[in-house]
Amino acid sequence: MRNCGRAVKRRGRFGMTDIPFDRIFAGKRLFVTGHTGFKGSWLSLWLAELGAEVHGYALEPATEPNLFVQAGVMDCLASHRIADVRDYSSLCHAMSEVRPEIVFHLAAQPLVRQSYSEPRETYETNVMGTVNLLEAVRHTDSVRVCQVISSDKCYENREWVYAYRENDPMGGHDPYSNSKGCTELVVSAYRNSFFHSEKIAEHAVSLASSRAGNVIGGGDWADDRIIPDCVRALLAGETIEVRNPHAIRPWQHVLEPLSGYLWLAAMQWNHPGMYEEGWNFGPSWAGNVNVRQIVEQTIRAWGDGEWHALEDNHDVLHEANFLKLDITKANSLLSWRPVCSVHEAVVDTMKWYRSYHDRSDNMQRFTLAQIEHYYHKAKEQRLAWATYDE
Repeated sequence: MRNCGRAVKRRGRFGMTDIPFDRIFAGKRLFVTGHTGFKGSWLSLWLAELGAEVHGYALEPATEPNLFVQAGVMDCLASHRIADVRDYSSLCHAMSEVRPEIVFHLAAQPLVRQSYSEPRETYETNVMGTVNLLEAVRHTDSVRVCQVISSDKCYENREWVYAYRENDPMGGHDPYSNSKGCTELVVSAYRNSFFHSEKIAEHAVSLASSRAGNVIGGGDWADDRIIPDCVRALLAGETIEVRNPHAIRPWQHVLEPLSGYLWLAAMQWNHPGMYEEGWNFGPSWAGNVNVRQIVEQTIRAWGDGEWHALEDNHDVLHEANFLKLDITKANSLLSWRPVCSVHEAVVDTMKWYRSYHDRSDNMQRFTLAQIEHYYHKAKEQRLAWATYDE
């Protein structure tokens, strides 16, 4: 197994010079909360490959199996601390020890349906956990960039056909969505009160938030998410049960929003005082499809399987039926654009699970290869876009 830990000693191995975050993270100290989670594991691996010194702070992985163990993320970390963002003193102590320059806050209770059974935990983790993180940043003078990772569900969902823009009202019907709206309000209040862009010469912290769509990718084993539910059924030879096949979501491979987070953080580092806002990182318009289409593409990519809708499920909790993100702002002001189609996202996701199931490759190596493939695809498309724009 390749030891990712060596990546912190070099500048990154992909050799790209025309992607904004290519050289930003090499040799820098990064503090990542939620690094044992699905997105946090992918992000930690990528940061290590870019040469960052990654320090993780999170609870134990929430599922078994989990990507953190499967992909050997521990090998890539400079330090790994199991702790809760609700524990303010522990969080402050960890950050004072690491003295990070860049902070990514991903720790959260991420599931809509779990928020109905554990509403207090959801609010404590998502809202007060963010307050604790920002207070720790406020008292750690080494921090220059802080990015709070939020969700597309932070918006007040009106079930309209329009895609949500960054200046639309925050809200949320269920505890999870509402907690994410509250998280965004907390970030806004701290930015206005303590980290205002007009006074960045005094406090030196660029604070932004990022909102992604419905991410899919290898190594997600959470309950009540459509791809993990599909994979579990396919592996067991069972029919896939689908709660809401007509619900429309902004689907994207996990590497898409992660590239947006890295892209934004690089701009925050290079241009403090210019990017301290909320940002959407979603798919192109064609990525807004319903659950049924995702399930059917998943079955085709796997090679076999069946599904049926839970038509008589009268105990279904409220979930939004129609949700899209407008990414015009990221397109225009960051020059960031998605790379993968929804079909490619599903195919790459199922390749990961197939490799895991067949034990055909080392999963750390396979995961890193998918990151590298995406990285070079982004480079090629960026060069194509530049040529087109000229």
